[in-house]
Amino acid sequence: MVTFLLEVGTEELPASFVNDALEQWRSRIPLSLQDAFLTPATAPALYGTPRRLAIVISGLPAQQPDREEEVKGPAVQSAFKDGQPTKAAEGFARSRGVTVADFEIRSTDKGEFVFVKQKITGRPTAEILQELIPQWIFGLEGKRFMRWGDGDLRFPRPIRWLVALLDDAVLPMTLVNGSESCTSDRLSQGHRVLHPQAISLSHAADYVTCLQAAAIEVDPARRTQQIVDQVNAAAKQLKGQAAISPALLEEVRDLVEAPTAVVGKFDAEFLELPTEVITTEMESHQRYFPVLKAADANELLPYFITVSNGDPSQSELIAAGNERVIRARLSDGKYFFDLDRKQPLESYLPKLDKVTFQEKLGSVRAKVDRLLGIARQIADQLQVSAPERATIERAALLCKADLVTQMVGEFPELQGVMGEKYALSGGEPADVAKAIFEHYLPRGATDALPQTLAGQVVGMADRLDTLVGIFGLGMLPTGSSDPFALRRAANAIVNVTWAANLPINLLQLLAQTIHNFAAAPPEGAQPETTLRQQLQDFFLQRIRTLLQEDQGVDYDFVNAVLGENDPEYAERALEDLLDVRDRALFLQSIRQNQMLDRIYETVNRASRLAAQGDLDTVQLEPTAVVQPALFQQPSEQAFYDALVKLVPQTELVRSQRNYQKLVDGLTEIAPVVSRFFDGDQSVLVMDADLEVRRNRLNLLGLLRNHARILGDFGAIVKG
Repeated sequence: MVTFLLEVGTEELPASFVNDALEQWRSRIPLSLQDAFLTPATAPALYGTPRRLAIVISGLPAQQPDREEEVKGPAVQSAFKDGQPTKAAEGFARSRGVTVADFEIRSTDKGEFVFVKQKITGRPTAEILQELIPQWIFGLEGKRFMRWGDGDLRFPRPIRWLVALLDDAVLPMTLVNGSESCTSDRLSQGHRVLHPQAISLSHAADYVTCLQAAAIEVDPARRTQQIVDQVNAAAKQLKGQAAISPALLEEVRDLVEAPTAVVGKFDAEFLELPTEVITTEMESHQRYFPVLKAADANELLPYFITVSNGDPSQSELIAAGNERVIRARLSDGKYFFDLDRKQPLESYLPKLDKVTFQEKLGSVRAKVDRLLGIARQIADQLQVSAPERATIERAALLCKADLVTQMVGEFPELQGVMGEKYALSGGEPADVAKAIFEHYLPRGATDALPQTLAGQVVGMADRLDTLVGIFGLGMLPTGSSDPFALRRAANAIVNVTWAANLPINLLQLLAQTIHNFAAAPPEGAQPETTLRQQLQDFFLQRIRTLLQEDQGVDYDFVNAVLGENDPEYAERALEDLLDVRDRALFLQSIRQNQMLDRIYETVNRASRLAAQGDLDTVQLEPTAVVQPALFQQPSEQAFYDALVKLVPQTELVRSQRNYQKLVDGLTEIAPVVSRFFDGDQSVLVMDADLEVRRNRLNLLGLLRNHARILGDFGAIVKG
């Protein structure tokens, strides 16, 4: 067994690329080794810093194992003519290094074919690695790759050195890039400041310790922990606590090779700025960690912590330079904040006419008018009070006004945040201000949901307008491409509805919003019927995904409540998002408590046979579709009587959504249906007499229809 080291040394890589590249290697390299019949004893160890990507593979075999390989050749009728080998046969034999005498003739489902068996001697691992390494390096994917020198090679930054060791021996190879080339060696590079000399690596297994001796921590996990420990310790000395954003921590980790936490200070007068402004300045623009008061996690101390990649002995100088930068940034922020507050938020609305939402959909001001109309429709559905309606309409009118303020122009990530601040400073009610902020929630999969009714309604209206407009232009998400975040928008509408238990009719909202869009369609707009179907299907897919992935509902129950190619279930789901969630979760619960087992066979058997009849799936009342005079067995009358008794229970279930009552009723009727199918009172459903047959199929259809109030039992898989 041998240990292999590959280090690709570069100029400073983008921080976002380092982790992504290592993850690509983590998934791809083991597979490529497996395909090459080289399976290491342990999983590869991956390392990365701003100047290098590296992998250490321990326990590699010194060469491939010998193996026997069977190869299928041409069809016999092509390989032989009049008993003699053809050119096709001779060519196949030459390509495999065998003679025609080595052929085996075998029958397959496609006729007789030539086969050969070969013993293949394993190749040396070094030889195979020389072929794989360029694939590993230049197979990496990412944004903004560049060419350097006069060659055609592309990488995020120029490659400056290459280390390739197999145990203690250099694995010879060269990357050629036009007139430039990079030849493998055992020489790596230390820290630019703390150890500018080259490092000679004697053995692949010594990689990590050798780099540590040269002031480089190549292990991203260890570097992360060093940063966390140092930043927390620095904050503790300031009698505060560090605000460590996971995204910022990951970025900073891949900006440094030898982290040193450095404390800086800014003028306390800047604390008059909103906390969000200061933290945005620090985190998004300067990569600083803010320091919060230990006793109040919402209040900042006038300090920041930056992570230096320089000489720790120069920390005071580094701090001073960063203090000058943050002072200038916060001064700009204070200027913008003071300037923006000189006029009320409403005064910014006319400027939205000059901001384009989407070229064919007009300005942001036009979008505000549309979402205001949708918000009113939602308010009508929810039958909100007059004061609540006033809050919703005011928040809808002002929700985008901060987009044209100086602060949001400089820091777009503060949209909504500044809207709330400026609304309050301009005298708007607190509920209106809060809704302006909340209508953007959730901004991501893990973000909080809006808590106020106005925030919920305005946020849904905003997203519905975007969905209808962008879909209306035919710009549907494809694969991983979703530039307008339409999946996230639809998910947010469903999640907010479920979390707040809002009884909205999404089908109706979609129909009205689409109708309004189609009344004055932009050039190239989709037909109204097409748009409606596309958006309904899109929302149903989002509901399906959220039920399975977020709510933990089994796939067959999701199929049962949404139906498969069943317009009735689809419309029902969109008309009542709360009901489809509740039915799915209820089905999940009765599988877990085994109540489903008591009714499954009965309902499923009835449903399968009922499909051969013609009873409408919404019919529940037996007196209208069943003729007792045609009964031939007491079990038919008992079945009928049980259905008559079940009708009021099911109607109550519909109004109260108490599906336990339906299951109780179906459980009670199960023995009656069993006697109908089996035993001395059983009947032949598919009787020769068509009237009797139809009567019995209608009995089964009625039972199926009662169960359909909960879901399509035909879609449920027996557990």
